[in-house]
Amino acid sequence: MKRKEPPEEGPQMSALCRTVKKDGWELEICIFEDGEGKWLLEIVNEANTSTCWTEPFDTEQQALDEAVKTIEENDIAYFEESQPWRQH
Repeated sequence: MKRKEPPEEGPQMSALCRTVKKDGWELEICIFEDGEGKWLLEIVNEANTSTCWTEPFDTEQQALDEAVKTIEENDIAYFEESQPWRQH
């Protein structure tokens, strides 16, 4: 009998992940655990361009608060730059 291998586990996504609309565009707020108990933040636009934070957050709520604040303080062009991956 062949032993079944456990599924590979990827990063734990936060329940706080969500899609928000700004200026008629959709932005995906992605929050996921970094494997060391902290939380990483990425905002992805409709063109699949990412804005990633380099420093992890202590809580998923802190990451969400930062995402909402950044989206509110910037126009959509901030997230629509043609760079395939950008650090914040």
